[in-house]
Amino acid sequence: MILLMYAGLVKAQHTYEELSKLGFEALAKDSLSQAEGYFQEAMKGNPSHRSNYLLFRYLGQIQERQGRNHEALDSYTAGLSLQPKNAELMLDRAALHYRMGNEGRALNDYSDVIDLQPENMEALLVRAHIYSAMHDYKRARADYDAMIRIDPLNEKAYIGLILLNDRDGRPREAMEQMNGLIMVYPNHAMLYAIRGGIEQRRLQYEAALRDLNKAIEMEPENADFYVSRATLYLDMKKRKLARLDTQMAVKLGADPKEMASLLK
Repeated sequence: MILLMYAGLVKAQHTYEELSKLGFEALAKDSLSQAEGYFQEAMKGNPSHRSNYLLFRYLGQIQERQGRNHEALDSYTAGLSLQPKNAELMLDRAALHYRMGNEGRALNDYSDVIDLQPENMEALLVRAHIYSAMHDYKRARADYDAMIRIDPLNEKAYIGLILLNDRDGRPREAMEQMNGLIMVYPNHAMLYAIRGGIEQRRLQYEAALRDLNKAIEMEPENADFYVSRATLYLDMKKRKLARLDTQMAVKLGADPKEMASLLK
């Protein structure tokens, strides 16, 4: 008890800057709870310090890593109450909202970031994904186009635009763009897997199989590619081959229950 009282006394004697430094040092060592304690103590002792918004951001990141998502949202919001136009805090809160399934709130935060930073690629990309999921293809296309104007060879923007075109009744345009992207990035296995998925949806099974085989040849330890080929084999009525691919996917980290349900 005496030692605990002494430790508390020493802690109380630390300045805001010292407590913040101790928090960062603990964070660097992955001592999350300890870092959180130091940051909270720093703000408790100086609730009006100009850097508290930054400590709230680190608190939110710690809480996210510990699975305390609602507390993390509160921390990000508290930080934004101190710095309403801080794009980094907005992005952190937007990303957490998105992961938690709060697409509407994420959309608002990403839009606020874009208002502040019209060329913010992260905000444009995720907002485009959200618009696409909402079937607001016009706005999604505008965000992908904006990304490509900023970076004409942006792979993620092209992939998003290609998938959008494929859903939006522009199959020829989508495939032409996909083929062009593979010519630019011929060593990117994901592109062959994506093209294989497009071909599978069009019932072009042999072409899809060639592309998925290519993707697996390039990245033989990618579980997702085996799952994709398993679904293709099921469409092709090749159940034994599908089972082999699901077994390989499980070995590489796929969820066994999901793979079992795939074969039902």
